[in-house]
Amino acid sequence: MNPILTIAWKEFRDDFRSRWTLAVSVLFALLALGIAWFGSAAAGRVGLASFDATLASLTTLGAFVIPLIGLLIAHDAVVGERSDGTLLLLLSYPLGRGQLVAGKFIGHCAALAVATLAGFGGAIAVTLAMRPDAATPADYGNIAHFVASATLLGASFVALGCLISVRASDKARAAGLALIGWLACVVLFDLALLALLVASGGNPVERATYPWLLLLNPVDTFRLSILGTLGNGAGNDLLTGMTAGHAYPPALLLASQLAWIALPFALAMLAFRRKEI
Repeated sequence: MNPILTIAWKEFRDDFRSRWTLAVSVLFALLALGIAWFGSAAAGRVGLASFDATLASLTTLGAFVIPLIGLLIAHDAVVGERSDGTLLLLLSYPLGRGQLVAGKFIGHCAALAVATLAGFGGAIAVTLAMRPDAATPADYGNIAHFVASATLLGASFVALGCLISVRASDKARAAGLALIGWLACVVLFDLALLALLVASGGNPVERATYPWLLLLNPVDTFRLSILGTLGNGAGNDLLTGMTAGHAYPPALLLASQLAWIALPFALAMLAFRRKEI
């Protein structure tokens, strides 16, 4: 069997043996069902309001949870092997360094994709079973787009986790860098841009530049990709107000998502090939 696929299959099985994947799938499903059926409780009603509003809420949930899981499962992909003393043993087999990183990346991405599909997809399937008349043909397309974008988001943070794992000197430092990376992408990046915009008074040049700066963050790219396909007013996200009147070409958003996968992965491959073991 191809060495890359062998490593990928091993990582995929190990992820499910650790039971985190099942726990994440159940957590995704419960949270998604809760959002779908109780998201309108503040308005005095319980049940599915609309798929646009539900997907907008699930986008916010996914933007917080999926990057964290991707980093946590991949941050010790290489440094963990080195700390356990098994890295040299692995490389003693007919296995290149690039093949090792690629196999671990593919395996973790596959595990996270299955967890995402089982969690969010399961919740949406239950919702459709209870309200089969609630979805239109366009809603099914939005659901498929949501699951695909969530999978790409997970892959981008698995790639970032692999890069951290290659560069870190020990598992504790890798875990710390992973949490810092999550905090920076999910919380601090948007706050920094917003603070800069407010402090400067929001002149026309900055308002024209701000929407494009959001593409420098994979989390924002994911949110923009989903919210751009939903109906007006579906999202109450901060990005909805800050990017009002600005249209993002779908091809550009897709290219940005793919770039956030390819760039960290390529850097991880390059760094590992040059690293002394």
